Amino acid sequence: IQELLRVMRTIDDRIVHELNTTIPTASFVGKIDASQTCKELYQSLMEAHTSRERIIKSCIAQTSSVVKTLREEREKAQDDIALLKQLRKEQTKV
Repeated sequence: IQELLRVMRTIDDRIVHELNTTIPTASFVGKIDASQTCKELYQSLMEAHTSRERIIKSCIAQTSSVVKTLREEREKAQDDIALLKQLRKEQTKV
């Protein structure tokens, strides 16, 4: 999941770069439809953010489920240090 987030951040960086390179200077104002270009870039950015939010929420839900399971196991085996370490690791992720 962290890899997917890194890729999505790269997409954001590319969109910002494209925005910076497609906004026309004074000499190109008549050749490029800046409002349409900005609208398309905005839509791409919003789609990327929506996708990222969905992935983050999925990750939180999965990790929370693991934490819940580990807590239940921890209640049964309170002396298990490895289980405690794993529980703490998963809690840190959340």
